[in-house]
Amino acid sequence: MMRIRALPVAGPWAVDIAIALLVQAAMTMPFVVPRSPELAPATWAAYGLTTLTVVPLVWRRRAPVAVLLAILAASALYKLAVEGPGQPLPYTGLVIVYTIAAVSPPPKRLATILLLVVAVPVSVWLNTRSARELTFSLFVFAAAYVFGRLTDARQRAHRIEAEQAAARERARIAREMHDILSHAVSLMIVQAEAGPVAVRTAPERAEAAFDAISETGRDAMVQLRRMLGVLREDGDDGGPQAAGDAPREPQPGLDGLPELVRRVRGSGLDVAYEVTGEVRPLPAHTEATAHRVVQEALTNVVKHARAATVRVRLAYEEDLLRITVTDDGRGPGPGTGKPGGHGLIGIRERAAAHGGTGHTGPGPDGRGFEVGVTLPLGP
Repeated sequence: MMRIRALPVAGPWAVDIAIALLVQAAMTMPFVVPRSPELAPATWAAYGLTTLTVVPLVWRRRAPVAVLLAILAASALYKLAVEGPGQPLPYTGLVIVYTIAAVSPPPKRLATILLLVVAVPVSVWLNTRSARELTFSLFVFAAAYVFGRLTDARQRAHRIEAEQAAARERARIAREMHDILSHAVSLMIVQAEAGPVAVRTAPERAEAAFDAISETGRDAMVQLRRMLGVLREDGDDGGPQAAGDAPREPQPGLDGLPELVRRVRGSGLDVAYEVTGEVRPLPAHTEATAHRVVQEALTNVVKHARAATVRVRLAYEEDLLRITVTDDGRGPGPGTGKPGGHGLIGIRERAAAHGGTGHTGPGPDGRGFEVGVTLPLGP
Protein backbone atom coordinates (compact mmCIF):
# COMPACT_ATOMS: atom_id res chain seq x y z
CA MET A 1 0.00 0.00 0.00
CA MET A 2 1.36 3.42 -0.91
CA ARG A 3 2.40 5.51 2.08
CA ILE A 4 2.33 9.31 2.13
CA ARG A 5 5.38 10.99 3.57
CA ALA A 6 4.92 13.80 6.05
CA LEU A 7 5.82 17.29 4.93
CA PRO A 8 9.23 18.43 6.19
CA VAL A 9 9.14 20.75 9.20
CA ALA A 10 10.86 24.09 8.72
CA GLY A 11 13.90 24.67 10.92
CA PRO A 12 14.22 27.54 13.42
CA TRP A 13 16.40 29.58 11.06
CA ALA A 14 13.86 29.33 8.25
CA VAL A 15 11.00 30.32 10.57
CA ASP A 16 12.89 33.32 11.95
CA ILE A 17 13.88 34.52 8.47
CA ALA A 18 10.27 34.18 7.31
CA ILE A 19 9.04 36.19 10.31
CA ALA A 20 11.65 38.91 9.61
CA LEU A 21 10.54 39.11 5.97
CA LEU A 22 6.89 39.35 7.02
CA VAL A 23 7.66 42.17 9.45
CA GLN A 24 9.73 43.90 6.77
CA ALA A 25 6.77 43.73 4.39
CA ALA A 26 4.47 45.26 7.01
CA MET A 27 6.94 48.08 7.74
CA THR A 28 7.39 48.78 4.02
CA MET A 29 3.73 49.71 3.51
CA PRO A 30 3.99 53.28 4.90
CA PHE A 31 6.84 53.89 2.42
CA VAL A 32 4.88 52.80 -0.66
CA VAL A 33 1.54 54.36 0.26
CA PRO A 34 1.31 57.93 -1.14
CA ARG A 35 1.95 60.59 1.53
CA SER A 36 0.23 63.93 2.01
CA PRO A 37 1.85 66.77 0.01
CA GLU A 38 2.67 68.74 3.17
CA LEU A 39 4.80 65.85 4.51
CA ALA A 40 8.41 65.35 3.46
CA PRO A 41 8.89 62.47 1.01
CA ALA A 42 10.19 59.15 2.36
CA THR A 43 13.89 58.65 1.69
CA TRP A 44 16.03 55.57 1.09
CA ALA A 45 17.99 56.41 4.23
CA ALA A 46 14.81 56.20 6.30
CA TYR A 47 13.89 52.91 4.65
CA GLY A 48 17.38 51.55 5.32
CA LEU A 49 17.12 52.38 9.01
CA THR A 50 13.72 50.68 9.07
CA THR A 51 15.30 47.56 7.62
CA LEU A 52 18.05 47.83 10.25
CA THR A 53 15.43 47.43 12.99
CA VAL A 54 14.10 44.26 11.32
CA VAL A 55 17.29 42.34 10.54
CA PRO A 56 18.09 41.45 14.20
CA LEU A 57 14.87 39.41 14.36
CA VAL A 58 16.70 36.63 12.51
CA TRP A 59 18.59 35.97 15.79
CA ARG A 60 15.57 36.48 18.05
CA ARG A 61 15.64 32.99 19.62
CA ARG A 62 19.40 32.77 19.99
CA ALA A 63 20.04 36.10 21.71
CA PRO A 64 16.64 37.68 22.43
CA VAL A 65 17.80 40.34 24.91
CA ALA A 66 20.64 41.44 22.61
CA VAL A 67 18.15 41.64 19.73
CA LEU A 68 15.83 43.79 21.89
CA LEU A 69 18.68 46.21 22.64
CA ALA A 70 19.64 46.34 18.95
CA ILE A 71 16.04 47.10 17.96
CA LEU A 72 15.74 49.84 20.58
CA ALA A 73 19.01 51.43 19.40
CA ALA A 74 18.02 51.30 15.72
CA SER A 75 14.54 52.67 16.50
CA ALA A 76 15.99 55.55 18.51
CA LEU A 77 18.37 56.37 15.63
CA TYR A 78 15.43 56.33 13.23
CA LYS A 79 13.48 58.78 15.45
CA LEU A 80 16.34 61.17 15.97
CA ALA A 81 18.27 61.08 12.67
CA VAL A 82 15.72 60.89 9.86
CA GLU A 83 12.27 62.19 8.98
CA GLY A 84 10.48 59.04 7.86
CA PRO A 85 6.91 57.79 7.96
CA GLY A 86 5.67 56.39 11.22
CA GLN A 87 4.37 52.86 11.78
CA PRO A 88 0.86 51.96 12.98
CA LEU A 89 2.34 49.31 15.33
CA PRO A 90 5.80 48.68 16.81
CA TYR A 91 6.09 45.39 14.93
CA THR A 92 9.70 44.55 15.74
CA GLY A 93 9.29 45.40 19.42
CA LEU A 94 6.17 43.25 19.74
CA VAL A 95 7.86 40.26 18.10
CA ILE A 96 10.93 40.39 20.32
CA VAL A 97 8.93 40.94 23.52
CA TYR A 98 6.79 37.92 22.63
CA THR A 99 9.95 35.88 22.00
CA ILE A 100 11.58 36.87 25.30
CA ALA A 101 8.39 35.99 27.19
CA ALA A 102 8.23 32.59 25.44
CA VAL A 103 11.85 31.40 25.59
CA SER A 104 13.82 33.40 28.16
CA PRO A 105 14.35 32.56 31.86
CA PRO A 106 12.72 34.69 34.60
CA PRO A 107 15.70 37.07 35.20
CA LYS A 108 15.79 38.10 31.54
CA ARG A 109 12.02 38.48 31.44
CA LEU A 110 12.13 40.74 34.50
CA ALA A 111 14.92 42.84 32.96
CA THR A 112 12.85 43.19 29.78
CA ILE A 113 9.79 44.40 31.72
CA LEU A 114 11.88 47.02 33.55
CA LEU A 115 13.46 48.15 30.27
CA LEU A 116 10.05 48.53 28.61
CA VAL A 117 8.70 50.53 31.55
CA VAL A 118 11.40 53.10 30.71
CA ALA A 119 11.63 52.77 26.92
CA VAL A 120 7.92 52.97 26.09
CA PRO A 121 7.27 56.32 27.85
CA VAL A 122 10.47 57.75 26.32
CA SER A 123 9.36 56.68 22.82
CA VAL A 124 5.92 58.22 23.34
CA TRP A 125 7.51 61.45 24.57
CA LEU A 126 9.68 61.61 21.43
CA ASN A 127 6.63 61.01 19.22
CA THR A 128 3.24 62.47 20.23
CA ARG A 129 3.53 62.92 24.02
CA SER A 130 -0.10 61.83 24.33
CA ALA A 131 -1.63 59.70 27.06
CA ARG A 132 -3.61 57.84 24.40
CA GLU A 133 -0.46 56.61 22.64
CA LEU A 134 1.15 55.72 25.98
CA THR A 135 -1.87 53.65 27.04
CA PHE A 136 -2.08 51.91 23.68
CA SER A 137 1.66 51.14 23.60
CA LEU A 138 1.66 49.70 27.11
CA PHE A 139 -1.36 47.58 26.24
CA VAL A 140 0.06 46.03 23.05
CA PHE A 141 3.42 45.27 24.67
CA ALA A 142 1.67 43.70 27.66
CA ALA A 143 -0.45 41.63 25.28
CA ALA A 144 2.66 40.44 23.42
CA TYR A 145 4.26 39.42 26.72
CA VAL A 146 1.13 37.54 27.86
CA PHE A 147 0.88 35.68 24.53
CA GLY A 148 4.53 34.69 24.90
CA ARG A 149 3.94 33.28 28.38
CA LEU A 150 0.86 31.39 27.15
CA THR A 151 2.94 29.88 24.34
CA ASP A 152 5.58 28.76 26.84
CA ALA A 153 2.91 27.18 29.07
CA ARG A 154 1.35 25.37 26.12
CA GLN A 155 4.73 24.03 24.97
CA ARG A 156 5.51 22.81 28.49
CA ALA A 157 2.15 21.04 28.63
CA HIS A 158 2.85 19.39 25.27
CA ARG A 159 6.28 18.23 26.43
CA ILE A 160 4.82 16.75 29.62
CA GLU A 161 2.08 15.04 27.63
CA ALA A 162 4.66 13.64 25.19
CA GLU A 163 6.83 12.34 28.05
CA GLN A 164 3.82 10.69 29.68
CA ALA A 165 2.79 9.13 26.37
CA ALA A 166 6.34 7.84 25.87
CA ALA A 167 6.34 6.34 29.38
CA ARG A 168 3.01 4.61 28.72
CA GLU A 169 4.31 3.27 25.43
CA ARG A 170 7.50 1.97 27.06
CA ALA A 171 5.40 0.18 29.68
CA ARG A 172 3.17 -1.31 26.99
CA ILE A 173 6.14 -2.55 24.96
CA ALA A 174 7.72 -3.98 28.11
CA ARG A 175 4.52 -5.92 28.84
CA GLU A 176 4.36 -7.24 25.26
CA MET A 177 8.00 -8.31 25.28
CA HIS A 178 7.62 -9.92 28.70
CA ASP A 179 4.53 -11.86 27.64
CA ILE A 180 6.05 -13.11 24.39
CA LEU A 181 9.45 -14.08 25.74
CA SER A 182 8.33 -15.40 29.12
CA HIS A 183 5.69 -17.64 27.56
CA ALA A 184 7.94 -19.00 24.81
CA VAL A 185 11.01 -19.54 27.00
CA SER A 186 8.96 -21.23 29.74
CA LEU A 187 7.45 -23.74 27.30
CA MET A 188 10.83 -24.37 25.68
CA ILE A 189 12.46 -25.03 29.07
CA VAL A 190 9.74 -27.48 30.07
CA GLN A 191 10.02 -29.33 26.77
CA ALA A 192 13.84 -29.31 26.86
CA GLU A 193 13.88 -30.75 30.39
CA ALA A 194 11.46 -33.50 29.39
CA GLY A 195 13.34 -34.32 26.19
CA PRO A 196 16.29 -36.29 27.64
CA VAL A 197 13.96 -38.40 29.78
CA ALA A 198 11.71 -39.09 26.80
CA VAL A 199 14.71 -40.09 24.65
CA ARG A 200 15.44 -42.97 27.05
CA THR A 201 11.86 -44.07 27.72
CA ALA A 202 9.68 -42.97 24.77
CA PRO A 203 11.59 -41.80 21.68
CA GLU A 204 8.39 -40.80 19.89
CA ARG A 205 7.59 -38.36 22.73
CA ALA A 206 11.10 -36.93 22.51
CA GLU A 207 10.59 -36.14 18.85
CA ALA A 208 7.29 -34.41 19.68
CA ALA A 209 9.01 -32.41 22.45
CA PHE A 210 11.71 -31.17 20.11
CA ASP A 211 9.09 -30.31 17.49
CA ALA A 212 7.22 -28.31 20.16
CA ILE A 213 10.43 -26.46 21.08
CA SER A 214 11.08 -25.43 17.49
CA GLU A 215 7.44 -24.46 16.94
CA THR A 216 7.37 -22.33 20.09
CA GLY A 217 10.63 -20.64 19.12
CA ARG A 218 9.42 -19.86 15.62
CA ASP A 219 6.15 -18.44 16.97
CA ALA A 220 8.06 -16.23 19.41
CA MET A 221 10.29 -14.97 16.58
CA VAL A 222 7.24 -14.17 14.43
CA GLN A 223 5.64 -12.17 17.24
CA LEU A 224 8.88 -10.34 18.04
CA ARG A 225 9.47 -9.50 14.39
CA ARG A 226 5.87 -8.29 14.13
CA MET A 227 6.37 -5.98 17.10
CA LEU A 228 9.71 -4.68 15.86
CA GLY A 229 8.20 -4.15 12.42
CA VAL A 230 5.54 -1.90 13.94
CA LEU A 231 8.14 0.03 15.95
CA ARG A 232 10.66 0.35 13.12
CA GLU A 233 10.68 3.74 11.44
CA ASP A 234 10.63 4.01 7.67
CA GLY A 235 13.91 4.66 5.93
CA ASP A 236 14.95 8.09 4.75
CA ASP A 237 13.94 7.25 1.23
CA GLY A 238 10.38 6.50 2.31
CA GLY A 239 10.42 3.35 0.23
CA PRO A 240 8.84 0.02 1.06
CA GLN A 241 10.22 -2.20 3.76
CA ALA A 242 13.30 -4.16 2.85
CA ALA A 243 13.03 -7.83 2.05
CA GLY A 244 12.77 -9.87 5.21
CA ASP A 245 11.23 -7.07 7.25
CA ALA A 246 8.35 -8.11 9.48
CA PRO A 247 4.88 -7.45 8.06
CA ARG A 248 2.83 -5.07 10.11
CA GLU A 249 0.17 -7.57 11.18
CA PRO A 250 -2.46 -7.09 13.87
CA GLN A 251 -1.97 -8.22 17.45
CA PRO A 252 -3.17 -11.70 18.41
CA GLY A 253 -6.84 -12.03 19.30
CA LEU A 254 -9.28 -14.47 20.81
CA ASP A 255 -9.20 -16.69 17.72
CA GLY A 256 -5.58 -17.47 18.62
CA LEU A 257 -6.41 -18.88 22.06
CA PRO A 258 -7.12 -22.47 20.88
CA GLU A 259 -3.66 -22.60 19.29
CA LEU A 260 -2.13 -21.17 22.47
CA VAL A 261 -3.89 -23.82 24.55
CA ARG A 262 -2.69 -26.54 22.15
CA ARG A 263 0.94 -25.47 22.55
CA VAL A 264 0.65 -25.45 26.33
CA ARG A 265 -0.91 -28.94 26.24
CA GLY A 266 2.20 -30.01 24.38
CA SER A 267 4.21 -29.34 27.54
CA GLY A 268 2.29 -32.12 29.29
CA LEU A 269 -0.22 -29.89 31.09
CA ASP A 270 -3.91 -30.82 30.87
CA VAL A 271 -5.57 -27.58 29.74
CA ALA A 272 -9.35 -27.21 29.52
CA TYR A 273 -10.69 -24.32 27.41
CA GLU A 274 -14.31 -23.16 27.78
CA VAL A 275 -16.31 -20.28 26.33
CA THR A 276 -19.75 -19.39 27.71
CA GLY A 277 -22.29 -16.72 26.91
CA GLU A 278 -23.12 -15.01 23.63
CA VAL A 279 -19.88 -14.77 21.67
CA ARG A 280 -19.66 -11.50 19.76
CA PRO A 281 -16.97 -9.44 17.99
CA LEU A 282 -14.79 -7.27 20.22
CA PRO A 283 -12.48 -4.34 19.49
CA ALA A 284 -9.02 -5.48 18.39
CA HIS A 285 -7.30 -3.96 21.43
CA THR A 286 -9.69 -5.78 23.79
CA GLU A 287 -9.06 -9.10 22.06
CA ALA A 288 -5.30 -8.55 22.20
CA THR A 289 -5.50 -7.81 25.93
CA ALA A 290 -7.58 -10.93 26.58
CA HIS A 291 -5.10 -13.05 24.62
CA ARG A 292 -2.12 -11.66 26.54
CA VAL A 293 -3.87 -12.17 29.89
CA VAL A 294 -4.50 -15.84 29.15
CA GLN A 295 -0.98 -16.24 27.78
CA GLU A 296 0.65 -14.77 30.88
CA ALA A 297 -1.58 -16.78 33.23
CA LEU A 298 -0.67 -20.02 31.45
CA THR A 299 3.00 -19.04 31.49
CA ASN A 300 2.85 -18.65 35.27
CA VAL A 301 1.24 -22.07 35.58
CA VAL A 302 3.99 -23.68 33.50
CA LYS A 303 6.78 -21.86 35.37
CA HIS A 304 5.59 -21.94 38.98
CA ALA A 305 2.48 -24.00 39.68
CA ARG A 306 3.65 -27.62 39.31
CA ALA A 307 0.05 -28.22 38.31
CA ALA A 308 -1.50 -31.17 36.52
CA THR A 309 -4.58 -29.41 35.17
CA VAL A 310 -5.59 -25.85 34.39
CA ARG A 311 -8.91 -24.43 33.28
CA VAL A 312 -9.27 -21.41 31.01
CA ARG A 313 -12.77 -19.92 30.96
CA LEU A 314 -14.10 -16.97 28.94
CA ALA A 315 -17.56 -15.82 29.97
CA TYR A 316 -19.39 -13.28 27.80
CA GLU A 317 -21.80 -11.33 29.97
CA GLU A 318 -24.10 -8.45 29.11
CA ASP A 319 -21.49 -5.70 29.29
CA LEU A 320 -18.19 -7.37 30.10
CA LEU A 321 -15.91 -10.29 29.32
CA ARG A 322 -14.84 -12.30 32.34
CA ILE A 323 -11.58 -14.28 32.01
CA THR A 324 -10.65 -16.91 34.61
CA VAL A 325 -7.57 -19.15 34.61
CA THR A 326 -7.50 -21.66 37.49
CA ASP A 327 -4.93 -24.39 38.18
CA ASP A 328 -4.62 -27.17 40.75
CA GLY A 329 -0.99 -26.48 41.57
CA ARG A 330 0.72 -25.55 44.80
CA GLY A 331 -0.86 -22.09 44.90
CA PRO A 332 0.71 -18.85 46.15
CA GLY A 333 3.52 -19.02 48.61
CA PRO A 334 7.27 -18.52 49.10
CA GLY A 335 9.26 -19.44 46.05
CA THR A 336 6.32 -19.77 43.72
CA GLY A 337 6.75 -16.39 42.10
CA LYS A 338 3.00 -15.84 42.26
CA PRO A 339 2.33 -13.14 44.85
CA GLY A 340 3.83 -10.48 42.59
CA GLY A 341 6.26 -10.14 39.72
CA HIS A 342 6.11 -8.31 36.40
CA GLY A 343 3.74 -10.81 34.80
CA LEU A 344 0.92 -10.52 37.32
CA ILE A 345 1.45 -6.77 37.60
CA GLY A 346 1.22 -6.60 33.80
CA ILE A 347 -2.09 -8.49 33.89
CA ARG A 348 -3.60 -5.93 36.29
CA GLU A 349 -2.14 -3.04 34.25
CA ARG A 350 -3.64 -4.41 31.03
CA ALA A 351 -7.06 -4.77 32.66
CA ALA A 352 -6.90 -1.26 34.15
CA ALA A 353 -5.86 0.23 30.80
CA HIS A 354 -9.20 -0.95 29.35
CA GLY A 355 -11.28 0.15 32.34
CA GLY A 356 -11.42 -3.39 33.73
CA THR A 357 -10.16 -5.10 36.86
CA GLY A 358 -7.76 -7.93 37.62
CA HIS A 359 -7.20 -10.09 40.65
CA THR A 360 -4.92 -13.01 41.56
CA GLY A 361 -5.02 -15.35 44.50
CA PRO A 362 -5.88 -18.82 45.77
CA GLY A 363 -8.25 -20.91 43.69
CA PRO A 364 -11.60 -22.30 44.81
CA ASP A 365 -11.55 -23.77 48.33
CA GLY A 366 -8.08 -22.32 48.80
CA ARG A 367 -6.44 -24.81 46.46
CA GLY A 368 -4.31 -23.96 43.47
CA PHE A 369 -4.15 -20.47 42.00
CA GLU A 370 -6.58 -18.30 40.08
CA VAL A 371 -6.17 -15.31 37.78
CA GLY A 372 -9.34 -13.36 37.10
CA VAL A 373 -9.82 -10.38 34.77
CA THR A 374 -12.93 -8.47 33.71
CA LEU A 375 -12.89 -6.33 30.57
CA PRO A 376 -15.75 -3.97 29.61
CA LEU A 377 -17.31 -4.75 26.25
CA GLY A 378 -18.50 -1.20 25.64
CA PRO A 379 -16.42 1.73 24.40
